[in-house]
Order: sequence, then C-alpha cells, then structure tokens
Amino acid sequence: MSLAPRGASAQADAMVSHAFDALVIGAGIAGATAAAHLSTTRRVALLEAEESAGYHATGRSAAIWIRNYGSPDARILTAASRAFFESPPPGFADAPLMRPRPVVHLAPPDQVDQLRAMIAEGDDMHEIALAEVQAMVPALRPGYAAMAAIESDCFDIDVAAMHQGFLRQARAAGGTLALRARAGRIWREAGAWHAETASGAIFSAPVIVNAAGAWGDEVARIAGLDPIGLQPKRRTACIVDPGDYDCTEWPLLGDAGHGWYVRAEARRKLMVSPADETDTAPYDAQPDEYDVAVAIDRMQRALDIPVARIEHRWAGLRTFTPDRGLAIGEGAEPGFFWMVGQGGYGMQTAPAAGALLAALVDGRNPGALAAAVPLCDPRRFARRQAA
Repeated sequence: MSLAPRGASAQADAMVSHAFDALVIGAGIAGATAAAHLSTTRRVALLEAEESAGYHATGRSAAIWIRNYGSPDARILTAASRAFFESPPPGFADAPLMRPRPVVHLAPPDQVDQLRAMIAEGDDMHEIALAEVQAMVPALRPGYAAMAAIESDCFDIDVAAMHQGFLRQARAAGGTLALRARAGRIWREAGAWHAETASGAIFSAPVIVNAAGAWGDEVARIAGLDPIGLQPKRRTACIVDPGDYDCTEWPLLGDAGHGWYVRAEARRKLMVSPADETDTAPYDAQPDEYDVAVAIDRMQRALDIPVARIEHRWAGLRTFTPDRGLAIGEGAEPGFFWMVGQGGYGMQTAPAAGALLAALVDGRNPGALAAAVPLCDPRRFARRQAA
C-alpha cells in the first residue's frame, strides 16, 4: 500500500517512503531523549527541521539542576533524573555531566516574605547569613539584601554533552536523524502515522512523538489535531567580564522575585539574565537591547561590577503549557504522543522525562514515575476546555 494520502498525485506515490517503529518530530533535548529511550525497543526516526539538532532552545540553554524549580510534575522528574546525571551509562559522555554549584536567593526588603515562602515550600533550602553570601560573592553590595537563602544540592549540567549522548544512543540502536526534514504534512492512515518532509520523503510509523518545542502546537495543527495552548517565551542573556573578581566558584545568584540572576561561565566570565519571559511566536529568538540593559541594571544594583561592554548576547525560547506543567503522553488520537512544555526545566528533567515517555508509548508501568503521569497528561487541556 502506498504511504501517500488518498487522492495524492502519481508524483506523490513515487516519493521515497521510510518505515519505522516510531517517529519523533524535533531533535532538541526533548526529541533526543525520547528517541534514545524509545530506541531500546523500537527503530526510531528523528525528524529535525533545522540544519543542526537543538538549534533553538537546547543549543542556547545554560542549565542548572535545581530540585525546587518548576511545576510539581517537573520536580518529580527532576528528582528522578539525578541518578542519571551522577552516573550516566558507560560511554554516554567523555566528561562528567554535572558540576556542583549552589544556588543563592537574595531578598531585598520587599521580597523577604516571598523568600520565606520559598524556604517553607522547598526541600534542602535554608536561610544563610548575608556575611556568608558576601564571603562567597565579594562583589555583593552591602545593603542590597535583607535576607538570603541557599540551595546547596544543585549542579551545572553539561547540556551539549547530554544532548549529544542521547543522540548517539538513538543512532547506536539503529535510529535515524534526518536534518533539514521539516514535516509539511502529517496524517494517520491504516493504523500508521505518516510525515512528509520538504524533500518529498515520507516517514511512517505506528507512533509519532511531537517533541517540537515552541512549534508543538503547529505540528499538531499540521496533523489535524487540536493544539494544547503552548506559549513560547523569550529569555535573554549576555556575557560580561567581572573585572577583578574571579567568579568561577560563585553560586548561581539571583533575587527571590526572579527578576535577575547571574552565573559563572567559561573562562571566568559572568552570564547575566533579567529572567525575562516575553510572550512571542515560535521563531529564531534574538536578544532585545532593552532586555540586555535591564539585565545589567538589575545585576549592578546587587553587585559592584562595572560593565564596559557586553561580550556576547543571545536569546532562547522557553515554551510553557497553559498551567506551566509538562505535556508528556498520548493525545486524543491513537499513537500521537506529546513531549512538550518543558519551559525552563527541560534539561534537568530530560532523563526521567524520556523514560516516562517510552514507558507510556510501550504501555509499561512507569514505576517510580507514576505520580507524574496524571500531572503530565496532555489530555487535561481538552478536558478543561470541555468543562
């Protein structure tokens, strides 16, 4: 039987068809980890619209594992992912995936109540004397903060190593990574999903995973399905020279109101962000000069660091569902699975999120991840709209 849709032209019938056990749309961290976990039981094709995998969000992420960050389901998957970061499979990466880095939250006088609430709700978070923060971050301006708290059990994530490790796993198991393979048409016929790319190639499988990030709703529409209401949000960051300060071992430092944060980067530089979440359409995000200026201004209110120039600036997309939880699981149509809505916690949840997705696709008991299943169910949005 032809894999082209009914009524297609003879030219379409002649297109090259590729049959797999699962298709994954999008090769960022969500798609890579989905493909890697699915590849243990299925032959997977990973379709990526861009010339390189992880171009938009994954490739611009400066990730850190923070147990208390994100929605309830994100926190479950974050905690469950820790063991993977500590001990990835042999050969997964050439260097450790994690590097310890505590997180310090500063509260100016008007944010003290907010910080106290964070401490009460969080795990492994406690108040720390401002003098101790000053010792860790000598650039801290006296009088900026009225209170501080620390999360000691946090660590930097080597995003590139993790992303490439999952892609290697998928390829080693016989998977295919198809770059410049934007899915222009997606349809279901005779119990299989079909995706036609711009080159005319048609990929088919009983299962398709929508891991397209900011373009997740667009992929659903192409497939003739209802979107779930994904909202991409732009986040801006820049790199500055901290001058005489050696910031290499500084904690990630920010305010309790999530208005700015800084983190050490390679070669003793400092990354600065206004922690912005600007609603936008899916696109190749570019930094806004105003947001860069805001980042520097907010940082300098807290830290005595003169900034002569911005060494580098960039922006990325963080895409959220309407309730800011993840969407992992089967949608309204059989065999159409969602793996979207990672927001700002896609990296720290990736290992467990991939395992959860694979268990749901295979119909297996997700074990310790079962508590996240109803929270991540993408069908919850349709139920709310119906109500």
